[in-house]
Amino acid sequence: MNISRRGFMKLAGIGVAGLGMSHLGLDLSPTQAYAAGLKIKGATEVISICPFCSVSCHFIAHVKDGKIVSTEGDPDYPVSEGALCAKGAAMLSMHNSHHRLQKPMYRAPYSTKWEEKDWEWVLDRIARRVKETRDADFKRFNAKGQEVNRVESIFHLGSSQMDNEECALVHQGVRGLGLVHFDHQARI
Repeated sequence: MNISRRGFMKLAGIGVAGLGMSHLGLDLSPTQAYAAGLKIKGATEVISICPFCSVSCHFIAHVKDGKIVSTEGDPDYPVSEGALCAKGAAMLSMHNSHHRLQKPMYRAPYSTKWEEKDWEWVLDRIARRVKETRDADFKRFNAKGQEVNRVESIFHLGSSQMDNEECALVHQGVRGLGLVHFDHQARI
């Protein structure tokens, strides 16, 4: 938001005057409700799930012209009753941030710059690297000669974004690869 020094002083003056009036008994809640309504007027209300922890609080996103213009907690969600933690409350600013990456970035070994890559290239590279590491470090037997079929050089960290069924599938997948070192973000 670009604002001049003069504009800032005007807004600061209005804010101080409004704060002073609220202490004199003037009820500003209708004005605040009206101002909030202007922002979401004509927007579609979409209920979504906060992606930051395993509580999975619902939030209401107001979408106008394909862009999220407002987010708020869902008062009908029984766990949080409309309250959001600091990360959930910052959803709008994080989603609309110009710092947010929207395409995969790759930095080659010993390089100082990041390159934009497409998803096919990135997923193929990850799969290839996992297979190469697994093939190179797979241990069929331990020092005692017991069959263990494991890979100790790869670690997997799960995401709290996944529900129980997705976690079960990922667990079976990493066990199928022979991984023994894995944890879950929600537990940390």
